[in-house]
Amino acid sequence: MLFLQLEPGSDTPLSRQIYLQIRSRILGGELAAGVRLPASRELAADYHISRNTALSAYELLLAEGFIEGRHGSGTYVADGACLDLPAPDPVAAAVPDPHPAPAAACIDFRSGVPALDRLPRGRWAQLIRDAWLEAPDLLFGYQAPEGSPQLRQVLCDYLRRSRGIVCAPEQILVTSGSVQGLSLVAGVLLQEIREVILEDPCNRDIGRIFSSSGTAIHPVPVDEQGIIPKLIPRLARPALLSLTPSHQFPLGGILPISRRIELIRLARGTGSWIIEDDYDSEFRYDGPPVGALQGLAPERVIYLGTFSKILFPALRLGYMVLPPAWVGPFRRLKQISDIHSNSLNQLALARFIREGSLDRHLVRSKKLYRRRRDRLVNELHSHFPGRVRILGMSTGLHLVAEWPGVRFGPELVAGAEAAGVRIYPVDNFAAGAGPYPGALLFGYGQLDEETIAEGIRRLARVVPPA
Repeated sequence: MLFLQLEPGSDTPLSRQIYLQIRSRILGGELAAGVRLPASRELAADYHISRNTALSAYELLLAEGFIEGRHGSGTYVADGACLDLPAPDPVAAAVPDPHPAPAAACIDFRSGVPALDRLPRGRWAQLIRDAWLEAPDLLFGYQAPEGSPQLRQVLCDYLRRSRGIVCAPEQILVTSGSVQGLSLVAGVLLQEIREVILEDPCNRDIGRIFSSSGTAIHPVPVDEQGIIPKLIPRLARPALLSLTPSHQFPLGGILPISRRIELIRLARGTGSWIIEDDYDSEFRYDGPPVGALQGLAPERVIYLGTFSKILFPALRLGYMVLPPAWVGPFRRLKQISDIHSNSLNQLALARFIREGSLDRHLVRSKKLYRRRRDRLVNELHSHFPGRVRILGMSTGLHLVAEWPGVRFGPELVAGAEAAGVRIYPVDNFAAGAGPYPGALLFGYGQLDEETIAEGIRRLARVVPPA
């Protein structure tokens, strides 16, 4: 008798259950070539199923070559149907998840997550409904890879007004988030083997995307104002300088005009391109908004923006502002990559911006995030009086707190996790050992004030005393 575990009440039909279990045993070598299987009548009788159910399973196995019928003899496992399964890769198994799921009671200070409980769901739902009901039939088909004309026009107007961007709508390419934008940059601009200049520390995903192209990566140290141009290797002829000038990730510095000019001169002198990742600078709390680097050198800067932080990550929409000469190559690669980004979301987003809903949402969000930032700063100073230094708190959804003399190594991080708080050492984002062993990155956008306070109370139990 062939032992099978069948579930008559399952959503998976019985014939499919039989097929999958026999197929799995053949592939794994449990049923070797030449083994005779029970006849369909016998299988049906053993499991109290109809013969048609058994025949249906056998017919599918026969069609895929897993079994063969021998006239007058029966049904047998076919030769060559066993697949040797690979052994687990110990190296791959040892690589930790950079953003593991927190335990149920763990307070997670992960950065880059907005207040998902404060989304304008009602208005957004209306706009999506209107897009579905009012969009012409053509919008449900394949669209232009560069994005909808409506969204590109309102984005152009918005970026000129809010960020000082110099562009025309034709220079905007809508992407499925900033990660796709960086991947397109690597695919178009790293055809030659030339160096890439990265801030150190920086977002690790950026380094992974660019290093996957085989190019040489040069990490350049940053300070509290951003990247230090004089430390860029003078023998390097970089293809790209990847920067976060309006809110350096993770330290939070704002690149001063003198350094911006120095980097532009370097890019012009070496024929390099500056990638400006403007991921969350809409949220500036202390002083007027900082202008984009692109406005100083639109012919040398490729500007990346995203709606993951100012709206919600699930929207999966971002954009690039390209120098005119690069619009064609990026458009072609975008088309190969995914044809186009979600058209109905683009239509809804264009209306959301045009009617002023985005501006109103940003005003409300900035007030909310300022309160959450202030509560975080107050709690840090309250629980660690005179011991903690705060960096990069003027902009964005995160800040950095540094404890001189403390090292947040694996044991201390694990201890914090055990105490119910997930922390992120800044040196985890550095190319090497890093100069910030006592610094932590705190994302606060997604946490309410009482949760922030409780998280710092838990952290205070595990940080070593002075």
